[in-house]
Amino acid sequence: MADNKLYEALNVSRTASDTEIRRNYRKLAKEYHPDKNPAAGDKFKEISFAYEVLTDPQKREIYDRYGLKGLQEGDNNFAGAEDLFGHFFGGGGPFGGLFGGFGGGGLRHAQRRGPRRGENTVHRLKVSLEDLYNGKVSKLQLSKNTICTACGGEGGPAGALQPCRTCSGRGVKVTITQLGPGMVQQMQSRCQDCDGEGEVINERDRCQVCMGRKVTPQTKLLEVHVDKGMKDEQRITFRGEGDQMPGVEPGDVIIVLQVRRTVRVC
Repeated sequence: MADNKLYEALNVSRTASDTEIRRNYRKLAKEYHPDKNPAAGDKFKEISFAYEVLTDPQKREIYDRYGLKGLQEGDNNFAGAEDLFGHFFGGGGPFGGLFGGFGGGGLRHAQRRGPRRGENTVHRLKVSLEDLYNGKVSKLQLSKNTICTACGGEGGPAGALQPCRTCSGRGVKVTITQLGPGMVQQMQSRCQDCDGEGEVINERDRCQVCMGRKVTPQTKLLEVHVDKGMKDEQRITFRGEGDQMPGVEPGDVIIVLQVRRTVRVC
């Protein structure tokens, strides 16, 4: 029987086009995004994983032919899938138990990888020794990218996005250099034409709000609670408050406390 778990996670059929998959992902990502639905973190990771597989032509082909087991065995990036799902989904959700009989013991050394995740943003907050002793609440204004609400993170109208011809939709360019007889060097770099997205959109079709960037800048005010007894260089983490990008789980905003140094003049 065909493995349809990833398609079911995105509410699409096995014959769904890239456009349908992306459209459904955007819709589900809005519904289950941790910013709007903090209790749906696992669901957001599941749909992000499904989106990552089904929008990659090579991974989708492997999945369609061999299922999740084929991804596990045929791609090192998925070789630690048993541990990955056990860690992220706790054995529950639509993927729970899928890897129970695949010989997990031999996979402990494999590379682990979850859904794509954005980088963390680090900010330093200057405080006094008195602030650390008594505690205080500071308000910090941050700028971050959020998914464009006008186009739903598509960059333009449905169907406007096309696979990048330069990298064939992979987002990376592979250069092979002949070093000598029987010796070649393979280099991989981000595709400059699509900025690593694997997709391009004509200028005339670009969303007029985000200009095809899929995200728009937003200012957000964070309340940083400095508790009594905190220390210099202690970190306060705001989960999922980093920059947003379609298909990417937002990173964290990390506030690092830094004690103001007083200079005495004799």
